[in-house]
Amino acid sequence: MPRTYLDFERPIAEIESKIEELSATAGPESADVNALREKSDKQLRAIYDKIGAWEKTFVARHPARPHFSDYISGLLSDFTPLAGDRKFGEDFALMGGLGKIRGQSVVVLGHEKGKDTNSRVKRNFGMAQPEGYRKAVRLMDMAERFGLPLISFVDTAGAYPGRGAEERGQAEAIARSIDRGLSLKVPFLTIITGEGGSGGAVAIATADKVMMLEHSIYSVISPEGCASILWRDGAKAKDAAKAMKITAQDLKELGVIDHIIEEPLGGAHRAPETMVKMVGAQIMTALEEFGSLAPEDLIRKRKDKFLNIGRSLL
Repeated sequence: MPRTYLDFERPIAEIESKIEELSATAGPESADVNALREKSDKQLRAIYDKIGAWEKTFVARHPARPHFSDYISGLLSDFTPLAGDRKFGEDFALMGGLGKIRGQSVVVLGHEKGKDTNSRVKRNFGMAQPEGYRKAVRLMDMAERFGLPLISFVDTAGAYPGRGAEERGQAEAIARSIDRGLSLKVPFLTIITGEGGSGGAVAIATADKVMMLEHSIYSVISPEGCASILWRDGAKAKDAAKAMKITAQDLKELGVIDHIIEEPLGGAHRAPETMVKMVGAQIMTALEEFGSLAPEDLIRKRKDKFLNIGRSLL
């Protein structure tokens, strides 16, 4: 499958094209091919060491980045999907169900953007509607009822803002999902794998431990949306991205998230299977960290964590 290069990755596109050509003639392990690979890795590292918030926005949105469905297939065994909110219908933008991670039974839920035109339309590009967040609350209730840890995967530009969603109570559904996450009596982990946009993201991210992939973003609005509101000029989106502190590194420093998960060289889209395994390892470590806490301690620590965000800046 042809690789999609971001604009700032163009310098290495030619090198990797030569690697493919030379591998076909001289063999994938020839000295010349290995020398080109070393050159490519060196240049890739130099590029990614310098990228800022605007470039990370495109990395977070890369179409080859692992999706929630990839984490399900790569991490979970005996996965049983659960559908519907028992009030209106099914929302394909927010998936969830029961499964096991290395023998540990868990409840999982997350945004799914889709991987091709048909699936993206079906899943509304990962933008959930009220029934999606009401389904999330139903899964949270189930996790608590059966004493199972809850793990959420965030990857959305935001909750769907359409008329139908508003008529069915989008804001109320998000608020109830946030509230339910804060009151859960079982361990709750969140991984922001791509975009974490606005209330659509935080609705399933009020967790004991919020983790972000190294090149993911998390913000109250997209850089483009911020630029259009503040300056009425989409060309200033790069400036907005920098000012908004949307990167994992900025948010860790501000205390908004708890942990950064390192990505493979060149981003998760270059080694999705490796990324899935790395996330799995972090999940198991976090489950050990919070698995022994009493329900009242979980709730107290979780609420204190979110109520104290930003106080260190005062």
